[in-house]
Amino acid sequence: MTSYLNIAGLKKVFGTFTALENVDLDIQKGEFVTFLGPSGSGKTTTLMIIAGFEQATKGKLTIEGQSISNLAPQDRNIGIVFQNYALFPHKTALDNVYFPLQMRKVDRAEGIKKAQAMLELVGLKGFEHRHPKEMSGGQQQRVALARALVFEPDLLLLDEPLGALDKNLRESMQIEIKRIQKTLGVTTIFVTHDQTEAMSMSDRIVVFSQGKIEQAAAPLEIYHKPRTRFVADFIGESNLIPATLTDVATRRAESPLMGAMTYGDGATKDLRDGQEVTLVLRPEHMKLSRTPIEGRFHATMKVETIVNFGDNALVIGKRDGTTLRVRVPGADVVILKEGDDCYVNWIEDNVYLVTE
Repeated sequence: MTSYLNIAGLKKVFGTFTALENVDLDIQKGEFVTFLGPSGSGKTTTLMIIAGFEQATKGKLTIEGQSISNLAPQDRNIGIVFQNYALFPHKTALDNVYFPLQMRKVDRAEGIKKAQAMLELVGLKGFEHRHPKEMSGGQQQRVALARALVFEPDLLLLDEPLGALDKNLRESMQIEIKRIQKTLGVTTIFVTHDQTEAMSMSDRIVVFSQGKIEQAAAPLEIYHKPRTRFVADFIGESNLIPATLTDVATRRAESPLMGAMTYGDGATKDLRDGQEVTLVLRPEHMKLSRTPIEGRFHATMKVETIVNFGDNALVIGKRDGTTLRVRVPGADVVILKEGDDCYVNWIEDNVYLVTE
């Protein structure tokens, strides 16, 4: 499949600091792709290079085979929404949305009609003549989104646009942004450090760390089949268990912490007996019990903390000085209290192997 946006060999150096190193990525037309990573990982720098606000030290950018690497930001036909929205305070919502069309010399009558239609699409019909100070944060964000989309951009870039909103509004705007993106079919890149946003909104997630892409895959693949230890640790919660492969042919490993076990999936190439690996066990894939559960691997743990979330609880315990995390249904946690000894139980299919 031919890519819509191609990023090839991207490198960015600030003085003696290398912010990006050899970033390669293909994005398909109409895809919603999220750049996810901690602060300083390179996700925003990549976005700014795509937008044209930063110049790459090395590498190429193309949209539908046409280079945009040397184009000025205003010549790239890219819509951008920043966290602070950057609306004109003296302009109404309608005039804010019309502004990009005005800059493109679109006839005012035609431009106003398009701006009104876009405000209606983002759910702001009737708000056309309000100024930003007369609107809520969520409404201002919708105006910024309408302004970024009204000129039919080739690409939409969203730089942590939900960061200033409260939890409930963030969740409703996640749904709204995804609805609008699907309606218009615009290729979108969304930058965030929020894993929940990335998991709920994306067609694909690109995980950045230290200026490099750790993994680019669909959300469920990122979660259930992390390619590296960093991804396993950064996405969601994980119990990362050091182990040594004892029999690759039968998928057997020996962990000083958890004992002998077999693993279900993960890296399969170039494995050898005696190799040091990391086994990933998600907290929700483990079960707690007073006695070992027949047919499962098991190990003992002393309960230190129980955090109750209502529908589920996070049980944090220690085994040989190492912290283990187990998520259980809220009703099941009544069998335990802090200070209790218990068993953690799991099956082979819950164990994922990581070598990087």
